[in-house]
Amino acid sequence: MHPLLISAYTASSCIGRGLEPLREAMIAGRSGLKPCDFETVALQTWIGEVEGTDDERLPVALARFDCRNNRLAQLGLLQDGFADAVRAAMSRYGADRVGLFLGTSTSGILETELAYRRRAPDTGALPADFNYAGTHNTFSLADFVQHWFGLKGPAVVVSSACSSSAKVFASAARMIASGLIDAALVGGVDSLCLTTLYGFNSLELTSSQACRPFDRARDGISIGEGAAFALVERTGDPLPPDAILLLGYGESSDAYHMSSPHPEGRGARQAMEAALARAGLTARDIDYINLHGTATPSNDAAEGKAVTGLFGDATPCSSTKGATGHTLGAAGGIEAVIAALAIRDGFIPAGAGTTDPEAGLDYVLASRHQTVRRVLSNSFGFGGTNCSLILGCPS
Repeated sequence: MHPLLISAYTASSCIGRGLEPLREAMIAGRSGLKPCDFETVALQTWIGEVEGTDDERLPVALARFDCRNNRLAQLGLLQDGFADAVRAAMSRYGADRVGLFLGTSTSGILETELAYRRRAPDTGALPADFNYAGTHNTFSLADFVQHWFGLKGPAVVVSSACSSSAKVFASAARMIASGLIDAALVGGVDSLCLTTLYGFNSLELTSSQACRPFDRARDGISIGEGAAFALVERTGDPLPPDAILLLGYGESSDAYHMSSPHPEGRGARQAMEAALARAGLTARDIDYINLHGTATPSNDAAEGKAVTGLFGDATPCSSTKGATGHTLGAAGGIEAVIAALAIRDGFIPAGAGTTDPEAGLDYVLASRHQTVRRVLSNSFGFGGTNCSLILGCPS
């Protein structure tokens, strides 16, 4: 594929708002996870909560979109001058030539959960002020962001579980290649809710402590929330030497099981191979792999087999979910931003929370300062919806 310029990017998570706290935490190997104290949840688990989300206020004209997920979206858009970069792109190309591709898993389902508490006692009817279309509906995220900016181009929400906000890069790249748009706002937002916390607990996938990806003693995930965005554009000429590029993407669907990956990592390997082929690269060209690394025994084992089968044990890798928690539909976007920071600032992030990694990988326990030119970032979701992205700098 022809590389695309990632001209602006930002991410907010439990580590903090924007790029600087994210960069500092990655280098320090610091986690933002804490014991769960969200809403009425009574579970012995850890979460990654974005401070200040409840205090965010949407514009009065967009009150119909008010929910935790869209408040988190707005909070994320306001970091690092990202909103200004999008508006500048709208001026360059036209509001109808900038696409919008966002990922989420549960969208604003918390608003529905809260509404059910207020059902009419006699009829069970939901409260009159509950707006499903503007909050819980999966498309409400893109609908809100589109109205927030005044964008008029194609708008899409991808909801493919944990690969959602990685797949949006691929969707945007295809639409830019087709000539339908010149630039795209991509990313993902997912927020804490009761359904996610109790749902993953019912699957016996949550840990009672902060998660430990790829650790021999790992025993489950820590649910997080976050918002990540990037502006993807056609490349100009000449490119600045510090440009961050989307070099390739690969997608697969192994369809092995509703919630478990293929035990040999078949779909994961297919996605990584497709990303390398699309980028015109080999495994030796990758300087760092941001692993999907959820910290469940089966997921990490399957991904480990796929990675060692393709890369051997020589490519540095880590999972950053020990710092951010598993932000589900926002994970791919957040980890793409981490990949961009690693290239921009020359470091390989430490895998927070992990102390005794599985054998066979060059798993990074303490951040390394070195030149990073190309990063492969993995995002694998329930049902085998897999996506790998390759980010890099000009050759």
